[in-house]
Amino acid sequence: MWHKHPKALPYLFLSEMWERFGYYLMIGIFTLYLKDVEAGFAMTEKEASDLYGTFIALVFLTPFIGGLIADRYLGYRNSIIVGGILMGIGYFLMGVHSLPVLYAAMTLVILGNGFFKPNISTLLGNFYTNDEYRDKKDEGYNIFYMGINVGGFICNFFGAVLYNLFGWQYAFMAAGVGMFIGVATFIFGIKHYGNHDQKKGVQEGDMPFSKILLFILLPSVVFGIIGWLVKGTTSDTNPDSYIFGSDSTDAFIFACVPVVFFYASLYFRARTEDKRPIGALLTIFAVVILFWAVFKLNGSALNTWGDRYTDREITGTTEAVFSSLKLSDKLAYKKDSVGKYDAQFRLQKVEGTVVKEVNYPVYFRNVKPDKLPAQNTEVSLWSPNLSQSINPGWVIILTPLVIAFFTFLRRKGKEPTTPTKIAFGLLISALSVLVMVAAVKAGSNGTEKVSVWWLVANYGVITIGELFLSPMGLSVVSKLSPAKITSLMMGGWFLATSIGNKLSGVLASMWDSYEDKTNFFWLNFCLLLSATALMFLLLKRLNKVMLEKGIR
Repeated sequence: MWHKHPKALPYLFLSEMWERFGYYLMIGIFTLYLKDVEAGFAMTEKEASDLYGTFIALVFLTPFIGGLIADRYLGYRNSIIVGGILMGIGYFLMGVHSLPVLYAAMTLVILGNGFFKPNISTLLGNFYTNDEYRDKKDEGYNIFYMGINVGGFICNFFGAVLYNLFGWQYAFMAAGVGMFIGVATFIFGIKHYGNHDQKKGVQEGDMPFSKILLFILLPSVVFGIIGWLVKGTTSDTNPDSYIFGSDSTDAFIFACVPVVFFYASLYFRARTEDKRPIGALLTIFAVVILFWAVFKLNGSALNTWGDRYTDREITGTTEAVFSSLKLSDKLAYKKDSVGKYDAQFRLQKVEGTVVKEVNYPVYFRNVKPDKLPAQNTEVSLWSPNLSQSINPGWVIILTPLVIAFFTFLRRKGKEPTTPTKIAFGLLISALSVLVMVAAVKAGSNGTEKVSVWWLVANYGVITIGELFLSPMGLSVVSKLSPAKITSLMMGGWFLATSIGNKLSGVLASMWDSYEDKTNFFWLNFCLLLSATALMFLLLKRLNKVMLEKGIR
């Protein structure tokens, strides 16, 4: 596999693998940690989902500025190293049980990802610009993407073991260790990067950085503050008069306005030959926002589904294996127990005031009465964060098959263009939501637990859509971007991811408001189907731009 690609690919693959090991380990336990009333912060589902959505949105918003700084000043190599170190420190600090420290740690991760994420993706694309490797770019990004998911698969097992043995702080520390291993791996491969990681400097016609600060970043901060302070109309369904659901959501959406305006201005200020490629990229960015809004539910709503609506009880040989590996924990059933997993809470009114009640057995609340264990009987449950490894596990299995499929079509001269792959990726992703609709029906709308195979099936389908879309998105940015703003346009891809991530948090925060959970998933299906329809409508125009550039 490697010998057909640049020598730098294995090092970038492993660097990204370890970086994603740290990130996905942290994401896999993040909302579980926030909601833990004993060792976490006792947040409600809405509070945890809102913070989760804001966090992952900002994580993918900073690549906008990180790509710009790398292009002009730091270069890719230095930016990737600085970003990795910042993220590693951030993960270590997350283990400190203090809300101010948690926010500081999140800030470091947000800034670090801004330097790391767009630049390692851009650096990879730079190796596929010559004739020897040009036609293998999509395949190279698929291999690179598999590295992301190898890290995402194995990390949750480490997270479960360390949490079960020692507590949340050690799981977060493992994320930091993984990040530092990624930085060391990247540095070890420097000799293979040649001049592909050199900064481009300020080019003729570029907007000066001082103007970017004055006309984009400063307005973004001002707009964000306005969004936080300005209130909408109070109503029975919106007593706090939020405009978009919460203060943080209002602030984020307002803050995005100047950045979105900046990317639109790139089109209008571009040279004639660059207008159509930039326009095509901006169109793709807009469409994939809805994909990320649904896909990123894996760390929030689907994490909750795996924790509370999935039958996690294990017996026999499976119990023995999981127990020996410390991937499970025992839970004693008591009507009003405050055990590890059921020490959650429900909201109830006490003399007119809404309070949190901790003695509510969340795990057992939707177990059929005839299947409840006897009082004080212990059952073994696999750790809920392990469900986060299902998606990356599917990526590892399916990536070679997808690569082989497109290689076969390429030899036949029938390989679809990159925009066509993205369009079908959206369609397949929409179909995956129907699996969860069926899962809700099977569990009688959450009143009964369902098999984990529903999650496995859902992730299996959406993973195919993901492989058609996500690595192809990185590839198309590398193909269509004007050379002097490649990293900046890669930041635009992550800006779209950021907005989608925040919308995902908004969707997840609505989970408890849907009495019929099928309606929650039908909403997700409609969003993805709308994006699919729009992408197919634009496909002819996008393919024409690709043809004009002499690429697929």
